[in-house]
Amino acid sequence: MRVLAAMSGGVDSAVAAARAVEAGHDVTGVHLALSAKPGTLRTGSRGCCTIEDSHDARRAADVLGIPFYVWDFAERFTEDVVEDFVAEYAAGRTPNPCLRCNERIKFEALLDKAIALGFVAVCTGHYARLDVVDGLVELRRSADGGKDQSYVLASLTHEQLAHAMFPLGGSTKVEVRAEAARRGLSVAAKPDSHDICFIPDGDTQGFLTKRLGQRAGVLVDDETGAVLGQHVGVHGFTVGQRKGLGIDAPAPDGRPRYVLSLEPVSGTVRVGAAERLAVREIVAVRPVSRVDWSGPVECVAQVRAHGGTAPAIAELVGEELVVHLREPLSGVAPGQAVAVYREDPEGGDLVLASATIERTGG
Repeated sequence: MRVLAAMSGGVDSAVAAARAVEAGHDVTGVHLALSAKPGTLRTGSRGCCTIEDSHDARRAADVLGIPFYVWDFAERFTEDVVEDFVAEYAAGRTPNPCLRCNERIKFEALLDKAIALGFVAVCTGHYARLDVVDGLVELRRSADGGKDQSYVLASLTHEQLAHAMFPLGGSTKVEVRAEAARRGLSVAAKPDSHDICFIPDGDTQGFLTKRLGQRAGVLVDDETGAVLGQHVGVHGFTVGQRKGLGIDAPAPDGRPRYVLSLEPVSGTVRVGAAERLAVREIVAVRPVSRVDWSGPVECVAQVRAHGGTAPAIAELVGEELVVHLREPLSGVAPGQAVAVYREDPEGGDLVLASATIERTGG
C-alpha cells in the first residue's frame, strides 16, 4: 500500500514508519508543522513540533530511505486545537487537546489530504491495536497497558480507522526503544513528550490568562455558601483540583478542599470535601458509537488518558451516551471524554464508544 507515515521526530513514530517499510509498503514520511513560530529546541521532554523535532524526523526518514516532507498545518491546528482548548476552558470545561488533535488534525485534515494524494493509510506511532469485527475495523487497547493510547483515539470513526495503521500496538515501549537502537535511529533514547505540546513551559494557567485576561470571581464553600477567597478566572481551575486554590483559612474539619464545579458566567468556583467529588453517572454528548444499542451494555468506562476506569453499564439515550458507574470515580469534569470498552479476558479491550462529558451525577 501507499502509506503516509506521520513522523513527529520521536522514537515511536520513527519505529512505526520503519515497521511499515519492513512490511513492504510504499512509505512516505511527513512531519506536521503545527506552530507558526516553532521553537528551535525542546526543553527535555516538554514541547514538541520544534525545529529540532523536524530535523530528527528527517534524519529518521533518511535512515529508512524514504521520501520526507514537512507540511504546514499551523493554521488548522491553531483553529481546531488551540482555540478550541481556550474556548472550552473559558466555558468552564476541561478539554483533552491530544484527543482533539487526533480527531481533527491527524485523522481528518491529514488523512483527507493523504487520500486525495493517493495514499491508502496514515501510519502513526500510537500505542493501540486495530481489529476487524463483522467486516469493520475496530480499536483495541495496546499490549503495553502503561502506554495505551486507545482513549485518545476512541473518537475516530470506522471509516477513519479503516485508513489508519498503528504498528506499535503489539509492543511495549521498552521493545520499541531497543528496536530503534538496533535500527540506528538517533531518537532511540529521546525523551517522550508530555504535558500539552503547545504549552512547553507547562504553565497552563498563564497560557490561558494571556488569552482570556483576568475574570475576577469567588471561591465558595459548596455546603455553607461561605465565600472563601477570590480568583482571577475560572479558567485557572478544573474539577478535582486540590492545590493552588488560594484559600487561606483551613476547613472546619481540617481536611483539604477540592474544586467541585465551575460556573463561568458568575465566576463562581465551588469547593468541598473529597467525597463530594464522587460520580456515579456520566451523561455525554456527540457520541461516536460502535455498538448496536438495543439496550444497556456492560462495559468499562475510562475518563482520563491514563487511569480513571470503573466497571459500568452504558446506554444510548437519544443523542446522549449515559454511563452508570458500578464504582464511583472522582475528578470527572465536563469537557473530558468518556470512552467505554468491552473487556477481553485475554487483553486488548475493544472500544465500544466515546463521547464528550456534558454533566455528571452522584
